[in-house]
Parts: sequence; structure tokens; C-alpha cells
Amino acid sequence: MAPGGGVCEKHVEPRGLVSDGTVAPKGSHLKRAPVAAAVGKPGVPLACNVGDLLECPQCSSMMFPPILQCPNGHTLCSECKARIQNACPICGSELGNIRCLALEKVAELVELPCRYQGMGCPDLCSYFSKLKHEKSCRFRPFSCPYVASECSATGDIPFLVKHLKEVHRVDMHDGCSFNHRYIKSNPEEVENATWMLTVFNCWGRHFCLHFEAFKIGVAPVYIAFLRFMGDDHDARKFRYILEVGGNDRKLLWQGIPRSIRDTHRKVRDGQDGLIIPRSLALFFSGGDGKELKLRVAGRIWKEP
Repeated sequence: MAPGGGVCEKHVEPRGLVSDGTVAPKGSHLKRAPVAAAVGKPGVPLACNVGDLLECPQCSSMMFPPILQCPNGHTLCSECKARIQNACPICGSELGNIRCLALEKVAELVELPCRYQGMGCPDLCSYFSKLKHEKSCRFRPFSCPYVASECSATGDIPFLVKHLKEVHRVDMHDGCSFNHRYIKSNPEEVENATWMLTVFNCWGRHFCLHFEAFKIGVAPVYIAFLRFMGDDHDARKFRYILEVGGNDRKLLWQGIPRSIRDTHRKVRDGQDGLIIPRSLALFFSGGDGKELKLRVAGRIWKEP
């Protein structure tokens, strides 16, 4: 549905079969990996659960220097100390600026599993490199690629495929070739519109086809592009071509699908797709220019 401009219809030519699926739960299905499996460096035995010791009792986040403590030894991260009213959340004692140097030293000696260990990450990280690793971990969850509404769901690819089908009701198709029609009455009244996402199951992977109206500067345009449901490393193994035309004219685009790690806005604003100026789109549509009728065909293939 196109916000602010009525209903945008997409007509799909009868190519490909609809995939079946089961209902996926809303939101992320990932669980926080336990930090109990802290591993000491060689020769440094661990007699307790160091992961729990390094967890702030107030916010449950990992504590980094300066790690503070009250006169009774209860620890607290520096961010929480700045938020609370100078009272220990455990015993109520007045907090000063006492640092827990022993715990800071322990942190330098331990290795912790990545929080995405349950998703397959085998890495052990030094305490101070753990957060940096997790920001780029290849096993971290993906965000939902649906853009017609705000969606905070995250998960692995099988979960997101089911989520897209059951929650967002997107079109699911098998096959590496497609031929879609995008229709909108009174297109000149719509400057920003997003048509329904389409997902293709091709080469054993999943791809998202986006089509929308937006503006480059003051010029109204349409853009079509493909995103890959996976990491950039795997996305680069594929290529795709898009074709739009009418009145014996054609416009072609060939590119590499972008990973859904890159946001939809980043791809769109980078103009990494088939750009169709509105005037050309209406020319392709034929008629009197009162209705947008674009046929976008495409193909996905894998590089040898």
C-alpha cells in the first residue's frame, strides 16, 4: 500500500508457484547466550562464574572500566552510577568513586563466548573485544526486510521467511525469473509510495524485490532493486537483471543484489537499482499518462 496516495496494486504474471510455510512467532526468536562459560587464559584458573561477576546488577549489561563499587563491595557500571542518586542499588550505601581494580584486572584475563553462540558462532572473545565482535558477527540476527511498515522483528533467515509470509503476507514465489506489473492511478499525486514486497526462492536462497516511488532532489522517480536474504559475502555470488519497457522501448539494469544487512533506505538512497524517471515511466505505460502501468521483468543467476 502506498502511504498518502491510495492503494498501489501489483499484478503478478503466472510464473512460479506460491511457497507454503507455517506461522512464525512475532518478534525475535533469539535468546541471549549465557556468559557463564567464561574461559580463563592459560594458567589462570576460574573458581567462579566470572561472567556473572562482570554483569552490572542494575542494568544487567557488561561492565567496563571504570567498574565502581560501594563500601560494601557491591559493583556497578559507570553509566548506572551517573543515573542513580548516589546510592548502591544492593545495600543503599552511599556511592563514592571507589574503583574495583581487582575485577577490572580479572576482566583482562578472561575470554567469553559470543552472545550468538546459540546461532552457531564458535568464537571466544577477550572481554574488551566482545562487543566489537558482536556488532559484526556473521551469526548475528538479521532485521526484517519489510519496509511498508515499521517492523522490529529479527532472526535468522528461515524465521524471517516465515515471518514475512505469515505476518506481512508478502508474495512468495519459486523460480529465478519473474514478470510483474505495477499499477497506480493518478501517479502524479504520489511522490512517495512503496509497493508490496515480493520474495523469491531461487538457487536455494531468498531474494526480496522492492519497487517504490521517491524523489531524487526534486525529480520524481521510481526504483526497483533486489536484496539478498543473507550476508554480503554470499550476495556477491549472484547477479540479477531488471527490464522495464513499453512503446517499443526498453530500459535495463544489471547488478549484484544487496544484502539485507544494508538497510532498504541505504540501497534506495544510493540509487543502486533500476531508476525510472516518472516521465519515462508514464511513456512506458502508454495511454494518456493518467495511470502508471509498468511491467518489470527480471532474472537472477549465480556466478560460476
